[in-house]
Amino acid sequence: MKRLVRRALPKGPLRDGGRRKRRSTVDIVNRIVQAARSEFQQSGFAGTTTAQIARKADVTEAQLFQYFGSKANLFRETIFKPLDEQLRQFIESHIPQLGETANFAEMARLYTSELQRFIRDNSEMLTSLVVAQTYDDGNAHGVARINSLSAYFDRGAATMTARARTKPKVDPQLMVRVSFAAVLGCIMFKEWIFPRGVADQEQITAAINDFVLEGIGANS
Repeated sequence: MKRLVRRALPKGPLRDGGRRKRRSTVDIVNRIVQAARSEFQQSGFAGTTTAQIARKADVTEAQLFQYFGSKANLFRETIFKPLDEQLRQFIESHIPQLGETANFAEMARLYTSELQRFIRDNSEMLTSLVVAQTYDDGNAHGVARINSLSAYFDRGAATMTARARTKPKVDPQLMVRVSFAAVLGCIMFKEWIFPRGVADQEQITAAINDFVLEGIGANS
């Protein structure tokens, strides 16, 4: 009898007279993203299943697909959503303090260094992302469909536009994408582009920063 009673009890904490507490959409999405990031880091894109992610997040696979559509979409969000949050926090912390051009240049140099660090820390997952977007349903979707990366570009372009005293020589929407691609390529393909003996890490970081700043300066 005790065994039967134990089996009949639902798992997890109970609320409101025996019913499980209803989770908000934000809570469900956050749980899925956190679980996905953990599983992808441990097993990679190919080695992770949506069933594993749902189980770790304590949600159903139906909920996972409801909010993200596919494993590839979820994988993209585990990479670019943190990047977008990092950018948002940086802008909120530094933009109100901007004054002269020198301050803006220092901000741009600092953020470019942080962007390099972020890409280095997530280079393996970014590599898997390229593979994932190429083979998801047989189509290469392109990172432009990632909402958080689009927000990253929009915020960067808005910052450049606000700082421009005259009509920019290069469209800020294009400039911010080229700058991002330059940093991404230099970090992702570091072993190809910078073979041993060409430069140390500090020199490479400084060169990337200078390159991006020169580009931004073209629109000043």
